[in-house]
Amino acid sequence: MKVLNKDELKVAEGVLLKHLPRSLKVYGFLYGINRNKPSTLEVIVDTWPNFNIIICRPDPKVSSNPIGDLDTLWTLLTLFLDLVFTSQNKRALEFMKKVTYYSMDDQILRKVLTEENAIDWSTYFLIGGFDISHAPILKEVSSNRGINNRCYTAVRLLYLPDSTHLFKPAADSLFLCSELESRISSLNLSHVDLVNKTWKFGGNKQGYRNIENLISNFPSCCITDGQGQPLSWILVYDYCALGLLYTLPEHRGKGYGKVLVSAMAKRLHSQGYPVYCFIEEENDTSYKLFKNLGFIEEPSYRAAWLEFNF
Repeated sequence: MKVLNKDELKVAEGVLLKHLPRSLKVYGFLYGINRNKPSTLEVIVDTWPNFNIIICRPDPKVSSNPIGDLDTLWTLLTLFLDLVFTSQNKRALEFMKKVTYYSMDDQILRKVLTEENAIDWSTYFLIGGFDISHAPILKEVSSNRGINNRCYTAVRLLYLPDSTHLFKPAADSLFLCSELESRISSLNLSHVDLVNKTWKFGGNKQGYRNIENLISNFPSCCITDGQGQPLSWILVYDYCALGLLYTLPEHRGKGYGKVLVSAMAKRLHSQGYPVYCFIEEENDTSYKLFKNLGFIEEPSYRAAWLEFNF
């Protein structure tokens, strides 16, 4: 396996662009890394320059940037305190134990997982956003190693090739949309606690640090009240997917989510980002929202997250 350097990462991004939408999660990571977004990952391939497997995994060197090192050390310290003082399980270390890959060849994928030292199987980790058709391979390899596994979640992939696909609001709702758009701004660090408390995977120090990183380094949008406090918001994950869409319960049913997704999609396209999201299979409300806005589903594709060594 070969670890890619900065120049090679840019080449790999171009290769993955040709394999959208199925390569979107790894492409999103590389898009951020190649634009100097903070990352704790290293990227490896089976061969170069013509690769079949590309894997994003925790970087054992953490970072070559002193500031990045301090930031990551602080993250690890807070996660350690979570473990000691709140007795959280191994998921408290997810921040540093996430793996993502894109494969163009199932047989080579099996070989890499079986014979190569591509993944650290000795500790808890999560493989996220992979093609669910690979689940039998992953489960077989982990079982042969005596490692337990379970499905964390299964999701649909929806994407927007360009902003022209966005459905325009009906004439009778144009005024409302225009009024809401005038109240859109970006989240700032004073909003981290609010977003963390309402995030289904947050509510702890790990969630706080994750959201702080996203707000500091990636685009976000929110609709505010007269005092500038967020009522509804959407963020972008470090793999450039839309996420954390949330509206305070007392303000639901007013079209905030629709306006925010549209505004964020236009903004991301104007800045060159990919525009896509993963939606859990049981989340029909979000699925209908994105579909009604013009997002395209890859009908034969499902992605999944698997936990190992839990």
